[in-house]
Amino acid sequence: MKNLRLKILFLSFFFYNIAICQDSIRGTITPERSWWNVKKYDLHITPCISKQKITGKNTITFYTARNGKRMQIDLQEPMEIDSVQFAEEKTILSRTGNVYYITFENELFSDQEYTITIYFSGKPKKAVNAPWDGGWIWKKDTAGNPWVSVACQGLGASVWYPCKDHQSDEPELGAKIAITVPSELKAISNGKLVGNTTIDKLTTYYWEVKNPINNYNVAIYIGKYVTWKDSYLGEKGTLPVDYWVLEPNIAKAKLQFTQTKGMLACFENWFGPYPFYEDGFKLVEAPFLGMEHQSAIAYGNNFQNGYAGTDRSNSGMGTDWDYILVHESGHEWFGNNITSKDIADMWIHEAFTSYSEVLFVECIKGKDAANKYSQGDRKNTENDKPIIGKYNINKEGSVDMYSKGSAMIHTIRQLINNDEKFKQLLRGMNKQYWHTTVTTEQIERYIIENSGLKLAKIFDQYLRTNKIPTLEYKQTQTGIDYRWTNCVQDFDMKIKLQNGKFLETTPNWNELKNAKIEDFQVDLNLYINVVKVD
Repeated sequence: MKNLRLKILFLSFFFYNIAICQDSIRGTITPERSWWNVKKYDLHITPCISKQKITGKNTITFYTARNGKRMQIDLQEPMEIDSVQFAEEKTILSRTGNVYYITFENELFSDQEYTITIYFSGKPKKAVNAPWDGGWIWKKDTAGNPWVSVACQGLGASVWYPCKDHQSDEPELGAKIAITVPSELKAISNGKLVGNTTIDKLTTYYWEVKNPINNYNVAIYIGKYVTWKDSYLGEKGTLPVDYWVLEPNIAKAKLQFTQTKGMLACFENWFGPYPFYEDGFKLVEAPFLGMEHQSAIAYGNNFQNGYAGTDRSNSGMGTDWDYILVHESGHEWFGNNITSKDIADMWIHEAFTSYSEVLFVECIKGKDAANKYSQGDRKNTENDKPIIGKYNINKEGSVDMYSKGSAMIHTIRQLINNDEKFKQLLRGMNKQYWHTTVTTEQIERYIIENSGLKLAKIFDQYLRTNKIPTLEYKQTQTGIDYRWTNCVQDFDMKIKLQNGKFLETTPNWNELKNAKIEDFQVDLNLYINVVKVD
């Protein structure tokens, strides 16, 4: 029995390390990735809906940062690369799990632009519970017509098409996406529709994205769609706004989507111009709850307010507006415009986008309502583990990146204590990191430098631990004594009282002289625990 247990332990350790190795191949800039950078994807897809299979090709335009001969291309099993075309040269193709290696006949030289076409086919992973457990979604609408889409954040775009599946390398010149479907259906993707052709009862829709786009945002929607067009006059001119929904839902959609322009105006005010004017903005009805597919937001909230009809914040402030419309659109600024290089830093996407909900409530209901929403939403935190995940192994952190991350930003806003300055910080961040990928350290440094505050320990506390700062206080003969506990070493966050006064802190007991208990009312917008002790 002892030997059996040791064998089981060894096998568990062995397979765990295989998984970590695979995650490292996916999550790391390997030598086979580092020498080349993606400039553009040209993707052609033909789904076989009855068999839930796809065939296609991806022509990758890439630039060489230095000489290289062996290229890593990601494509997850059971999808397969059928062949590779590279100029007139021969290539050698090999596979290790979810990774292919292409070895060129001759070394490619640095500072050059090349194209390679990869033909692929297979039956991509079927989503179990999209968008959380993602993959391809093969459903039917209420009339029995095919309704197909894909959602693959975290899982990775390589679940269905060959690419360099790492967030740090976006195709800087965008992407073209061509989808061939039976002519009675329509196919929607990112960017703008530039044309379609029909041959033998099959129609190919051609979409083009002008701006950089991260891999998991490349979207496919297939169904019996109808569409209508609108426009929004924003900070960079006229933004095309399109809507695509299933035909029976057009009346409900036209009513529900009247929220769109107000949302865009609110977010442009707080975050700066919509980042993708050249590609337009559209909402597409999807067979799952929602996803931030760039310029083609997946919408599946059943044309109702709230989060699937509920107030996710339990504050009374979350049922007068459409959570999915607002949240997923907020990602156009945080997640799509500003993208984390490593999925471990995905809090950058989710914390700021969750805070966009607070700002939207403020736009439509006022600041007091926004404060209530924030205070209610932070009760969703679990504090199970740090918000930042593990680097270089494709591992995100705690789901607290949403509510706790938002609460951290709301706390920092109170410390800045100047809403105009806070707004300019958010707008400046989108300008500074326009269409780029970033790290946590870059975002921290930007906020610290532009707020003028000492925030390093605050970021350490909320992002790198699962501890909520606890403020202890007690009445003494000469005033109120107070101190921080449950904190990182030298935690030095100022305390804001409800009367607007700020109190400095040190690692030890501090004193507020000549104060009574009723004078020590801490601002409820700080995400901390407050405990009276004897």
